[in-house]
Amino acid sequence: MSGEPENPGTCQVDFYLLGEAAPGASKLACRLALMAWERSQSVFVITTSNPSAEQLGELMWQYPEERFLPHAQAGAQDSGKAPVLIGVLADLKPADVVINLCPEAVPQPEEFKRVLEIVPCAEEERQASRTKYKTYRNQGLKPRTHEINK
Repeated sequence: MSGEPENPGTCQVDFYLLGEAAPGASKLACRLALMAWERSQSVFVITTSNPSAEQLGELMWQYPEERFLPHAQAGAQDSGKAPVLIGVLADLKPADVVINLCPEAVPQPEEFKRVLEIVPCAEEERQASRTKYKTYRNQGLKPRTHEINK
């Protein structure tokens, strides 16, 4: 996860392009969430479904190894105390950082400091990410891209 937005008060959008040798999107989401949490930033991770949110929550208990990432499912009891929330787009809550694992762009990205888009290798998912990139650019944002190969 690289620095702060170029212009304070605006959302910085970053696309992480996964290479063949890169970890899966879920593992990268865990790493990015951990990095944000270590910077005292609140995080919301958007998944494609409630079962996907539950699977990601299970992964956060195990990965990265030997690290602890406090998290909760959005809408769960006491979820408001967790610095990292996981849920579907309809559950989106205020946060400093949004990590998006779903094919739709984050609505009203200007309400967040950072939006992190993870782009898997599959061409269908890459095409959806190209559409999201254009959406953000059309909203006056300047998305950055980062290639992830490890």
